[in-house]
Amino acid sequence: MEKTLVILKPSCVMRGLIGEVLTRFERKGLHLIGLKMAQLTDEQLSEHYAHLAGKPFFQMLKDAMMASPVIVCAFEGLDAVEVVRSITGATNGRKAAAGTIRGDFSISGQENIVHASDSVENAKIELKRFFKDDEFFEYSTPMMPFLYAGDEV
Repeated sequence: MEKTLVILKPSCVMRGLIGEVLTRFERKGLHLIGLKMAQLTDEQLSEHYAHLAGKPFFQMLKDAMMASPVIVCAFEGLDAVEVVRSITGATNGRKAAAGTIRGDFSISGQENIVHASDSVENAKIELKRFFKDDEFFEYSTPMMPFLYAGDEV
């Protein structure tokens, strides 16, 4: 099973949307295997968003991500990265389709509720950045046969 990172941003936390957003992922059938609240630091965010370091909005992005604690999540499932990206919608909430998290809860490019890993490779890197190995939990649920066909798992 593929694993991916989701961060519920301060715009999610401060607006009281944590439960509603987590529910969207769970209802889809993604398996929550790691969850914690954290206050991200400038150092962590400089590493996490290093690919945006030259952009004029870089410091504003980091400041926004430090405005409150965040919820850091690890989800697992078949094609988890792609599934999560589909549920979250386009980065800019104004352009995100209705029915997606950003399409329903965001009207901003920056205050867009969630961060989601954009590739399997980045998911592995990001999960290591925010979780220790012993912070992932393996457990089964009786729903598994109703989430995937026998030949899918």
